[in-house]
Amino acid sequence: MSATRPPRSRRRVTSFDVAELAGVSRSAVSLVLNGRAEGLISAENQEAVRRAAAELGYRPNRVARSLRDRSTHTIGVVTDTIVSGAFGGAMITGAGVRAARDDYLLFVMGTEGRAEREDEVIGALQARQVDALVYAAEGLHSWTPPQAFRDEPNILLDAFDPTGTSLCVVSDEEIGGYRATRMLLDAGHRRIAYLHGTTSVTATGRRMIGHDRAMAEAGLRAEKVECGWEIDRGLEDGARVLDRPDRAVGGQPARPTAVLCGNDRVAAGVLLAAARLGLRVPQDVSVVGYDDDPNVAPQLGLSTVCLPHRAMGERAMDLLLERLAGRTHEPGEVRVDSPAVARASVASPAQ
Repeated sequence: MSATRPPRSRRRVTSFDVAELAGVSRSAVSLVLNGRAEGLISAENQEAVRRAAAELGYRPNRVARSLRDRSTHTIGVVTDTIVSGAFGGAMITGAGVRAARDDYLLFVMGTEGRAEREDEVIGALQARQVDALVYAAEGLHSWTPPQAFRDEPNILLDAFDPTGTSLCVVSDEEIGGYRATRMLLDAGHRRIAYLHGTTSVTATGRRMIGHDRAMAEAGLRAEKVECGWEIDRGLEDGARVLDRPDRAVGGQPARPTAVLCGNDRVAAGVLLAAARLGLRVPQDVSVVGYDDDPNVAPQLGLSTVCLPHRAMGERAMDLLLERLAGRTHEPGEVRVDSPAVARASVASPAQ
């Protein structure tokens, strides 16, 4: 019985192979595949190099490139509870996809929401010689970067620096609050109840500014109730504001024709309250949420405002990569647009 011979190892494709197939020099291959060929290599030869690399399955030697560039092409991401939250994954996905286009990888480490772990995590990422640091938060809040974080090229994502010395990427909560309210005003609603989020949360205050501006433009004021963020409170407070007559009677205010909610979970509670009271949505009452929660809003046909998490991740990485390339940016907030998402829960008020 003959012994089975081990399979022959496949020879690694090199830049010399790519150069030979493309009919160019090895230096031309390096310039093209490292994005430095513009103005130096003709468009035809650049395309020939890319075709040859794809045909041969060539991948540049990242270790050699790191030694040459004195760069690890890695970016460290410090997170709070983002890895277990409902929305953080989209931010990390957006950042990771954008980083990969420039041949960077992300190292993501979580603090589990424990501030005392931040220095440990930052130190661990620095020990791996990351080229830059990102602090990514699950929900918009203030974060003061420690000195070790400031020592590296850095950016904050869904967080803001109260000292004003860092560049931060956040959603535009003010325009989001404005657009949520305009959806109802533009449909003709004038009696609006606003079941807003907890007032101690930064996003609530910013959305309120946008909401108040829209109402002031219409010469109106909404009934405001601090509701929080959960379905149970939406059900409870929604029932309270909706269990009223169509017209004001004996000093009791009339039922609102529309309810604006602090988030989509609260809006789900309001929809339950309306159903229990025999009210049809949107024929008898219109409802608008906030977040565009993929596990809630589409299934309920809920009109809402999108928290642009993926776009925020992409924008933050754009800015950070620009900084690594030598472009400077003034510290402060970069706000990413929060678009309205119209679905079936809004209609004109019944006459």
